[in-house]
Amino acid sequence: MTAAELLAAYASGERDFSGADLSRANLSGANLTDAKLTDAKLGYANLSDANLSGATLEGANLSGANLTDAKLDGANLRHARLDGADLRGANLTDAKLSYANLSGADFEGANLSDANLSDAILSRAKLRDANLSGATLEGANLSGATLEGANLSKANLSGANLNGADFYEANLSDANLSDANLEGAILDGAIGYKR
Repeated sequence: MTAAELLAAYASGERDFSGADLSRANLSGANLTDAKLTDAKLGYANLSDANLSGATLEGANLSGANLTDAKLDGANLRHARLDGADLRGANLTDAKLSYANLSGADFEGANLSDANLSDAILSRAKLRDANLSGATLEGANLSGATLEGANLSKANLSGANLNGADFYEANLSDANLSDANLEGAILDGAIGYKR
């Protein structure tokens, strides 16, 4: 399926594109609100500025995709692959990202407030200045992640692997760090962190 075919089908009312192969497709600025893209192949696709609010991308492959400034609020990305994806400035408010592979992804300045990232793989992810307030990161792997200046107020990080993560000047006010692995974590200047 080409990007043009997908957009034409969406415009005519079709919403289910489960399993579609859109690898490297250019869908920049596309409106795909509430689209069903379960198990779709979107590796290295350009989805910058796309509107995927409420979309179902469960199990989709978005490895290396460009999702800068994309709207993914309320989207279902459970078990999706977003390793190496560019999500700078993206809106992922209330998104479901549990068990997703987000290793090496760039979330600089992204809004992940109230998102569910339980058991997600975020090793080496870049979350500089990201908003993770109220997010659930229970059991997530954030080893080696960069969280400089990130807002993690009221976030649930219980049981998370934070080995070597950089929390320089991050806001950890009222964050739940019970049973989290903080070995080698950089907590200099972290706001609200109590040893």
